[in-house]
Amino acid sequence: MPPRKAPEKDGAKPKAKKDKGEKKPSAPAADFDAFEEAKTVIIVPANQLELTQKEMDEEITKQLTANNPNAPANIARYNTKEREYKFEPMIDQLVMHFASDGYLLHRESDAAKQQLQLEAMEAEAIEEYERAVAGLPKKAKAGEEGEGGEGGDDADADNNDDDDAPREPVDDSKALRNQFNFSERAAQTVNNPTRERQSATEPPPSQQFTASATQWEMYDAYMEDQLRVAIQRDMIKKQKQREKEAEEAEEAGEPPPKKKEEPKPPPKEKKPEMMAGVPMTRAVKVMERMVNQNSYDDIAQDFKYWEDQSDRFREGEGTLLPLWKFYNERAKRRHVTAIAWNPTYHDLFAVGYGSFDFVKQMSGLICCYSLKNPSHPEYTFTTDSGVMCLDFHPHHPSLLAVGLYDGSVMVYDVRNKVNRPIRQCTVKTGKHTDPVWQVKWQDQDLSERSLNFCSVSSDGRVTTWTMSKSELVHEDLMELKLVTADADDDADALGSLAGGCCFDFNKAQDHLFVVGTEEGHVHKCSKAYNSQYLETYVGHNMAVYSVQWNPFHQKAFLSASADWSVKLWEHNSSRPLMSFDLNNAVGDVAWSPLNSTSFAAVTSDGKVHVYDLDINKHEPICEQKIVRKAKLTKVAFNPEHPVLLVGDDRGCVTCLKLSPNLRKGGAEPERMETLVDTALKGEQA
Repeated sequence: MPPRKAPEKDGAKPKAKKDKGEKKPSAPAADFDAFEEAKTVIIVPANQLELTQKEMDEEITKQLTANNPNAPANIARYNTKEREYKFEPMIDQLVMHFASDGYLLHRESDAAKQQLQLEAMEAEAIEEYERAVAGLPKKAKAGEEGEGGEGGDDADADNNDDDDAPREPVDDSKALRNQFNFSERAAQTVNNPTRERQSATEPPPSQQFTASATQWEMYDAYMEDQLRVAIQRDMIKKQKQREKEAEEAEEAGEPPPKKKEEPKPPPKEKKPEMMAGVPMTRAVKVMERMVNQNSYDDIAQDFKYWEDQSDRFREGEGTLLPLWKFYNERAKRRHVTAIAWNPTYHDLFAVGYGSFDFVKQMSGLICCYSLKNPSHPEYTFTTDSGVMCLDFHPHHPSLLAVGLYDGSVMVYDVRNKVNRPIRQCTVKTGKHTDPVWQVKWQDQDLSERSLNFCSVSSDGRVTTWTMSKSELVHEDLMELKLVTADADDDADALGSLAGGCCFDFNKAQDHLFVVGTEEGHVHKCSKAYNSQYLETYVGHNMAVYSVQWNPFHQKAFLSASADWSVKLWEHNSSRPLMSFDLNNAVGDVAWSPLNSTSFAAVTSDGKVHVYDLDINKHEPICEQKIVRKAKLTKVAFNPEHPVLLVGDDRGCVTCLKLSPNLRKGGAEPERMETLVDTALKGEQA
């Protein structure tokens, strides 16, 4: 800031700049000279910043812009064309600091000329009024002076004569306009109230259309146009030739020639439509999967690479990471009654929808989902009755066996586009009379050409179905007879059958299978002996919902029941080796295909329990709640990837990934055999 210069006041002595370390001398008052020239003294404020000469010589450039710093930069307005809010790119930067309405008019403007004319007329009227009041004659206009030139003397004489005569009062009512003498009339009418009428209409439907014009499309269109022009030219030429022949025949007096029938052009070969057909369908399906993979990119990355790092710091515990949720609007208010992985395509699985509430039965639904497209099922089939179970063929991945609530069994080919099974049983062909709870394909021998599967129902029959050329041929493997403790009850239950709920065939001995019943008993049966049970395992008090053989150990199997327990059995022992209480009804149980000693179970409180008997025989290594207000009904492990599926009673299927601690161990059957032998020795002791 430059120092200020201030002149001294008159009568005051100029102050000299005070140097550092020097005292100011005092001057006597007698030395004051009033006529001395005023001097300037530099006054430096006490708080002024002291700068060096280099700093004072430095130039600081500041750029001024016309933008308003207080103008908003995030104004959003609704765009009716695109139906969304968009930011306004242009912001008004004008700021009005002072505005005043002026009353000046340009002299050359029409309003100024009109105002000057009115002022002149008003001044003329005032002048005439003053002359009339003073008794002076009216001022003659320019035209009147010329006309009365000759008689001017006579007029003056007459005026002089009239000066002495009394004068009449002058009527000044019209001299000035509405100055004093005026009257005002007004009338007041009733103003009708204003009304606003408006109506809201729906916007007209809009449709976007886009097309791409490629070089070959332009060439094809050009060639078609040239062909059309050539055909039209030939038609015009033939028409002129026929008219000429008709005129010549008319001149010669001959009848007009008959019109020759032209050969029809050969039909054009239809080009394959680009937007339809198998190649386009496959390309669209691949594109849809790519879009879904981008939409669920974080989940896809977790499926591929997620590893829970906390497992390194806790032994014997693991977690389940929820990945995708598979849900279809058509499956609303339906229960997930069955889940089956495809044995060939490990990303494909089928879900059956029905109802476990037997009072509220509805139609069934089958959806085939893929992990590559979680938003929509790949295949969908509907049934007249609720679906209760399903299973893929181990060697023909397109064949799907289905059991229904009304006792029907059917076979679908998922490759077909029609919503119709390729085989279906009827009442004449041995249809079950009660719901079919489980179906299972049989491994096909080389000697057998026909395909067959087995089913179990509440009517007490275990039936095998063979696919013939046009129908399903049935054969009863076993009739489940009631087993009672008293002899009197045996006589009463002689003609009644036990309701079967589940069954499973041994992986090593395919003729051996176990069946779970509604009474809580588990029976070991054989295809060779259909008259009696090989063994009966008594341990559950309520219905057994699932039995499953261990895939690595041919002697051990699991059973899950509604009495809140899961039991491990050795088929040569009638007593359970281990029992696990889960504190809720168990809906399903499944062995892990990656670990010989691990299995998972789901309960009605929405929890998944994962056990590893090699780590802990008493407590689950993972107990995790998956759904809040729903019951879990089914569970299924993927045969290749470390994921499992769980279904609930609201039609939703959730995919879960196992943490590293849940997939430790291996597929060695020796580990399971050691556990079974240890349990048997403890039981014998």
